[in-house]
Amino acid sequence: MFDVVGVRFKKAGKIYYFDPGDLFIQKNDSVIVETVRGIEFGKVVTDRKSVDENDVVLPLKKVIRIANEKDQLIVSENKDAAKEAYEVCCEKVAEHQLDMKLVDVEYTFDRNKVIFYFTADGRVDFRELVKDLAAIFRTRIELRQIGVRDEAKMLGGIGPCGRMLCCSTFLGDFEPVSIKMAKDQNLSLNPTKISGLCGRLMCCLKYENDEYEAAKESLPDIGEMIQTPNGMGKVIGLNILERVLQIELAGQERILEFTMDEILNEDAISIQATE
Repeated sequence: MFDVVGVRFKKAGKIYYFDPGDLFIQKNDSVIVETVRGIEFGKVVTDRKSVDENDVVLPLKKVIRIANEKDQLIVSENKDAAKEAYEVCCEKVAEHQLDMKLVDVEYTFDRNKVIFYFTADGRVDFRELVKDLAAIFRTRIELRQIGVRDEAKMLGGIGPCGRMLCCSTFLGDFEPVSIKMAKDQNLSLNPTKISGLCGRLMCCLKYENDEYEAAKESLPDIGEMIQTPNGMGKVIGLNILERVLQIELAGQERILEFTMDEILNEDAISIQATE
């Protein structure tokens, strides 16, 4: 077991574990830590706790120190410098006529590297762009191509529900979302109604999916023949949340609705009559 604190480097970013050592660190403290990118400024989002070895990436890095006002000032200066770098890079992209869209720019805390995030439909030859940027900023340059979901997470916005995007407010990681989830929830399969601002399936389709799957296991499949209080019939529709079935009665050309309790009671009556 390891004693750790969880640290985020962005508002809705992934949580990384660090060794707090002998430091008295509390939730919401700002800290300086060492990462693979160099020295970084982050915010503690979980109190000190013990985790299993399988839940951490070894070797576990230590928290260097709790951030002070000077560190906060450096972060603010880096953000201002990133805005200027964004403008410069946009000009250079246009100058080199590159088919790419610059999304965001980020300086590492120690200014050892400046990272340019961009989207593009395919591969981009940005070697000349990197040379120009390196000559201007005189530091290490990294151009990182991201997907449309990452772009939405960085830029934020308001989703079809009228709320701020989940990915930009609290989702640390993207989970796989499939069209089957929409089918299981009896949602319209119109792409415009089940897609987010990024153009991909909405992340919220995943939230209640486990409940729908569990509820569906207790219901018959569509097309299955079952016994009802009005005789045998074929299941043609399901209301999973209310556990209501639409049944087409055999030979009667009628469609009726039954709750699962009514169907189960009918089965129990049939069993008693047989006995």
